[in-house]
Amino acid sequence: MSADIVGIIQTALIVAIPIIIAITFHEAAHGFVAWRLGDDTAYRLGRVTFNPLKHIDPFGTIILPTLLYLTTGFMFGYAKPVPVNFRRLRNPRRDMVLVAAAGPGINLVLAVVSALALHLVPHRDSTLVAIIYVILFRSVFLNIILAVFNMIPLPPLDGGRVAVGLLPYPLSHYLARLERQGMMVLILALIVLPWIGAQFGMDLHIVQWIIGPVAEHIQDFIFRITGHAAG
Repeated sequence: MSADIVGIIQTALIVAIPIIIAITFHEAAHGFVAWRLGDDTAYRLGRVTFNPLKHIDPFGTIILPTLLYLTTGFMFGYAKPVPVNFRRLRNPRRDMVLVAAAGPGINLVLAVVSALALHLVPHRDSTLVAIIYVILFRSVFLNIILAVFNMIPLPPLDGGRVAVGLLPYPLSHYLARLERQGMMVLILALIVLPWIGAQFGMDLHIVQWIIGPVAEHIQDFIFRITGHAAG
């Protein structure tokens, strides 16, 4: 096997493994919290599980985020949506916020766990150990990016659902109605505008401008509290 192919495989593992784990836990957390708050839809469909095969969308979970990461350095991906019947929740307005926040919340927990696990990899004198170290290191930032990105207050992102649950009427009603257009706005901001900017030598990575500094501050904080001198 050529060195180039080995390098590609290593890069794919370093990127794909943390993505798959992060998205799997993210979606399972949504389903688990919904189940505990009265809606067992996701549970009955087998989505309250850490089996990634139940959550992975081949394009949205693996291909798209990997391509974006390798070409732009930014990541955007999605899994199969976890079905939640908000009307079955015991307190629909409050519980919608808790269900939505569970995904980003578990990603922050994973970021902390990954940072702590770095202490268990004391030496990097072999290829395998070096790969494990890089996977854990990338896992910290990728989970933070996923959490911060998903908390953008735009439906269908989790932050949009949190905002709908917290804002007073009629603001919540108007925001909820944006859900159908929300994905198009994200595609425009994440893919179309950066591509247009590249044609004219301009930096139009708007989403990176917004969440990049926030994610970096959170990463620095997590590394500090987990005993790392610098992130």
